[in-house]
Amino acid sequence: MKLNPRDASGYFRKPDPDRTGLLIFGADAMRVAQRRQEVIAALVGPEGEAEMRLTRINAGDLRKDPALLTDAIKAQGFFPGARVTFVEGATDGLAKVIGDALADWRQGDAQVIVTAGQLTAKSALRKLFEAHTNAYCVGLYDDPPSRDEIEAIVKAANLRPLSRDAMEQLTVLSRMLEPGDFRQTVEKLGLYKHGDDTEVSIADISACAPQSSEAALDDVLNIVAEAKADQIGPTLRKLYAQGVNPVALCIGANRHFRALHTVVSDPGGVNAGIGRLRPPVFGPRRDRMARQASQWGRANLEDALAHLIDTDLQLRSADTAPKGALVERMLIRIAMLAKRTAR
Repeated sequence: MKLNPRDASGYFRKPDPDRTGLLIFGADAMRVAQRRQEVIAALVGPEGEAEMRLTRINAGDLRKDPALLTDAIKAQGFFPGARVTFVEGATDGLAKVIGDALADWRQGDAQVIVTAGQLTAKSALRKLFEAHTNAYCVGLYDDPPSRDEIEAIVKAANLRPLSRDAMEQLTVLSRMLEPGDFRQTVEKLGLYKHGDDTEVSIADISACAPQSSEAALDDVLNIVAEAKADQIGPTLRKLYAQGVNPVALCIGANRHFRALHTVVSDPGGVNAGIGRLRPPVFGPRRDRMARQASQWGRANLEDALAHLIDTDLQLRSADTAPKGALVERMLIRIAMLAKRTAR
């Protein structure tokens, strides 16, 4: 039977122990592995593997010895409790072997959990589970986690209920990170807040979020927007040493100053404008951008965007001038515009 994505999250947390089996497939191996771990842990508990109630079978081994699956399903252990036989990396070539084992399954046998990569609608393995009256089939796609999934991850990390802003920030983060990275970030946040009874803040999330070149780009763009021209050269040298491309830096600057221009152009004022930015901006970063937009004004931001467009055209042309020097000169000019505004 097909299990639709809306019901799948709840089933992974609380699977039916009387089902014959479950097929989890998808292109994202990390996402599939994460769900497989969740459903197996819910079936056999934390001591399931130690008590030998979990049997792992690699797809390659099953191809060599088809009897492995039926033997594992029927085997009785010394410890009471649900049993699981897990087949990893299955393909359509194993559909008949798995189908025979499912047909021979009886109440009290080990439940069969199978994982696979991306399967088409015509896949023999997928059709086998979809047509079975006592087994489920779930396809995992590259959709961002739902609110329920995020709340479940937060609960598993033993975090207190989050404020609306903190939950929105986590939601944005879940769309930026891979599923495994997002889960690890929330677990890190749980450890970070261990013994701290205060509410989770935007600053707490920022402290635990993975740092990337985007964060370094933000640093240099804030330096420019706040007219700290003397800091531009040293900061750029560090960025270039880390492998940041001058073209990427120009694109990032264009994005930042277009966002500021959008904020100041909103008829409802700066606060209304910053509230309409997508993706949303939260916490200290939101306050900082609001201050920058207020200090610059629309006319000066348009001048800054003109410098950015001119430099972008030069970078894309056959000009032989060093790209790093072009970008540095352009950023200094923009910082001087900010100084002019401050006066």
